[in-house]
Amino acid sequence: MSFRPPVVLTIAGFDPSSGAGVTADIKTIAAHDCYGLACISALTVQSTTGVRRVQAADPGWVSDTLDELSSDIPIAAIHIGMLGSAQVVQAVANFLERFSPQFPANASSGLGRIVLDPILKSTSGRDLLDGPGAKLLIERLAPLATVITPNLAEAAALTETDVSNLDEMRVAARRLHTIGSKAVVITGGHLDEAIDLLSLDTVRGIEQEVFRTNKLQSASTHGTGCAFSTSLACHLAMDRGLSEATLLAKTYVAAAISAGHALGRGLAPPHHLYRLANLRHPLSG
Repeated sequence: MSFRPPVVLTIAGFDPSSGAGVTADIKTIAAHDCYGLACISALTVQSTTGVRRVQAADPGWVSDTLDELSSDIPIAAIHIGMLGSAQVVQAVANFLERFSPQFPANASSGLGRIVLDPILKSTSGRDLLDGPGAKLLIERLAPLATVITPNLAEAAALTETDVSNLDEMRVAARRLHTIGSKAVVITGGHLDEAIDLLSLDTVRGIEQEVFRTNKLQSASTHGTGCAFSTSLACHLAMDRGLSEATLLAKTYVAAAISAGHALGRGLAPPHHLYRLANLRHPLSG
């Protein structure tokens, strides 16, 4: 019997430099031997030097795309990235409410397989989701997601508190649980030591696990949050538990950063498909 790859749907913006957004997500999905579907939620004008313009997609177009894809192809996991506007957040939340009852659970955790990367601003400081959209993301999308993956700045914005060290990450994760997030991964790649915190709201209470690695000295970090959250979705699609999926996603991103090329005049993208390069040049590096 031929291998049938798990199907992962990404709902995200379009980055023409392909360091982040749907094109980067598709590369990440392919790197995990999954098949990628994409719904574009917003268009951007950007490069490695920053985001210049943002245009949210028509919410009706987003709804129709999601309904069409889900009615045609069995989806194993969903990744949600940049959404651009409150109207698009509403469209995605409405879709998840319709689709989630038929959505397959992760066999390892019993939870769903929906990863929400709450993208609020670009690294260059451009707003990627308006204020009403951020409020709606907290109220409607976070409770529908299996796991939410904010970085330090996003966790601080969502919880309205300082998040700059591990202790503050633990507090922020608990606050995110109070808004309905079943599981939280706060990524701390900007810390002196790259620390990620996995926090689970279980029947036994809040359980937290810390993942530590040395910080990589590299400029190939454009879109690493997208790569991490999409990788996480792929591992959930393959029925891995959240702890294992977090560790494997963190390992993938570190390797992609290490293999990154110095592209552009700003922050270069990681090499999402570094494994293919390793197959072609097994003795290089």
